Amino acid sequence: MSWISGHLYLIPLLPLLAAGIIAVNRQPRRQLASRLAIGAMLGSFLLSAGAFCGTLGRASGGGAVPEVHNFDWFQMGGSWVRLGWLLDPLTAAMLVMVTFVGLLIFIYSVGYMAHDANFTRFFCFLSLFAAAMLGLLIANNLLLLFMCWELVGLASYLLIGFWYHKPSAAAAAKKAFITTRVGDVVFFLGIVWLYSQAGTLLFYDAGQGCLEHSVLDSMAARTTFGGIAVTAGIGLLIFCGAIGKSGQVPLHVWLPDAMEGPTPVSALIHAATMVAAGVFLVARMYPLMAAHGVGAFDAPLAAGFSALTVVAWVGAITAVFAACIAVAQTDIKRILAYSTVSQLGFMMLGLAVGGVAVGMFHLITHAFFKALLFLGAGSVIHGCHEEQDIRHMGGLRRFMPVTFATYAIGMLALSGFPLVFSGFWSKDAILHAAHHWEVSRLPFYLGVVGAFLTAFYMTRQVCQVFYGHYRGGQAAAPGHAGKGKSAHHAHAHAHEPHESPRVMTVPLAILAVFAILLGFIGTPAWPWFQSYLTGTAAEFNFAELRNPEILSTLLLSTALVFFGIGLGWLLYGRQPASDAQAVDPLERWQPDVFALLRNKFYVDELYEMTVIQLNAWFARACDNLDYFGWNGLVVAVSYLTIGLAWLDRVCDEFVVNLGFDGICRGVSQGGKILARLQTGRVQSYLRVLGVALAALVLFLLWGCGAS
Repeated sequence: MSWISGHLYLIPLLPLLAAGIIAVNRQPRRQLASRLAIGAMLGSFLLSAGAFCGTLGRASGGGAVPEVHNFDWFQMGGSWVRLGWLLDPLTAAMLVMVTFVGLLIFIYSVGYMAHDANFTRFFCFLSLFAAAMLGLLIANNLLLLFMCWELVGLASYLLIGFWYHKPSAAAAAKKAFITTRVGDVVFFLGIVWLYSQAGTLLFYDAGQGCLEHSVLDSMAARTTFGGIAVTAGIGLLIFCGAIGKSGQVPLHVWLPDAMEGPTPVSALIHAATMVAAGVFLVARMYPLMAAHGVGAFDAPLAAGFSALTVVAWVGAITAVFAACIAVAQTDIKRILAYSTVSQLGFMMLGLAVGGVAVGMFHLITHAFFKALLFLGAGSVIHGCHEEQDIRHMGGLRRFMPVTFATYAIGMLALSGFPLVFSGFWSKDAILHAAHHWEVSRLPFYLGVVGAFLTAFYMTRQVCQVFYGHYRGGQAAAPGHAGKGKSAHHAHAHAHEPHESPRVMTVPLAILAVFAILLGFIGTPAWPWFQSYLTGTAAEFNFAELRNPEILSTLLLSTALVFFGIGLGWLLYGRQPASDAQAVDPLERWQPDVFALLRNKFYVDELYEMTVIQLNAWFARACDNLDYFGWNGLVVAVSYLTIGLAWLDRVCDEFVVNLGFDGICRGVSQGGKILARLQTGRVQSYLRVLGVALAALVLFLLWGCGAS
């Protein structure tokens, strides 16, 4: 076992210690807080890089064997609860990504949050967030993973609601916390069920872990409801946790509202930490979720069913659903938020139809270009004086050239522009795997639609933000068709946009470089990343690009991207809007459909009318039951108790006390009488004996005379 695998705990420990030290420091010590947080993250990155290098030698020997370190935590009865951490290529790749992207976001935050009064508290929460995510990644025990999972939820609540003085931020934090708890409750049930079936929550434990063949084969041989295997049932419950954390349908509603937090928080949540946790969970539990049951005699369809089937359908539906909504949004961060939901759907689809390597490749590439886009959006907001509505922007490429160049790279990577950008190769691998999925071709077609919509809405956003004339300072657009343009187009002395400081633009440039280069480690010609995760040797074979199946998917992806970008440019770039109140071209063409998309298919309203109302009704019912039922019962019992107390008092005072007192007085009087006889004088005793003897004689004589 290598040194780093035995000391893997240091990676999350450093930011955790930084968070603790910042928490006990005084608020004005801003420079100390930022340096501690950044220094701890830098240390974690260096350790992660060492762990990554340690796995490189083992990733070419025909199978990556994880290095584990398990230890006893506490004793429960006659058995010990054991925890541990593991190091394998999946863990190492995620550690490097999270620490590196997180480090850039931390550095960026120094400039973005420079004027915030709660600067030190912000870096305390950021460090706690990073520590929780890193602890989740190294866990070799599902219980330890769940503990860190919940800490991630707590930290996200603190960061989303960081500006708690804004009602919208406070509401968004509560919404995120409660929505993700819904999935976490079901996730916890899956943990309990897994422990009852496997007898352990350790992933790897010398052949006895819950993800190892002997235990999985035993669970797959047992069936549950509908004849499906126990592994499939447990996998579905665990996947519910991933649905909540990674914003999949139907628990996606919290993720767009999380934009109420500061932009670095949005970048951290949407790129490297929280939402990636759900995808990582599915990847970590992949052996369990991929296990097929033998099926019952009366349920033959359940024989080939695994949890990955549901993962594929949920991912494909989410990819298209969120992409459709993003088409009609006007908040620059909200567009990116729905883009994240859509891309997370692609990752889930990739995991289900192509395996861990396909899904994780898109997660890694997406982390870099989505962090780039969110930080770029933060730079735009910062340069436009906190404006987030893209209708009030325009022409920013002249004012913010560095932000524009890096944002354009992120947009092309997300859209999947062919050959050069990383998103093209990672998304193409998902479409290729979906095309060959044996269960159904429909997820592939949904993925095709999602890929086209991604290129379209990102082109729409870039055109409205960076092209045309600056529209800042104009009246707000009404948001409905037929309202006409504003009577005046004056800029109303609006402040011109400005480029962000270097502490914000340098991280953008670094992320832009990786948004391009990362794609080349997973191309069909050189699938190094896929080989690294699977523990096989990677070989360069340019002829793979000429493989008809791969080439057809590459050409289809290229056509989708050019069609989406071309249509977006035709509608929004050729004649950019000159007025903030200008009606959107899609709204002019299909106002009803556009309103449906702008209002997010009315899912929040549907939840408000159903789930929220049902919960409110149930709360009122519980309140009424408590007030009129349990409270009435308590009052009745209290009155009964008081009545019994009064009865007891009456009996005590007028029956027990009087009777006892009378007996006591009689005994006392008798004692006094007898006390007179006990004088101690022999003469008195002799008199009594004489009188008694005389009385006895008289009694005997009377008795004899009577007889």
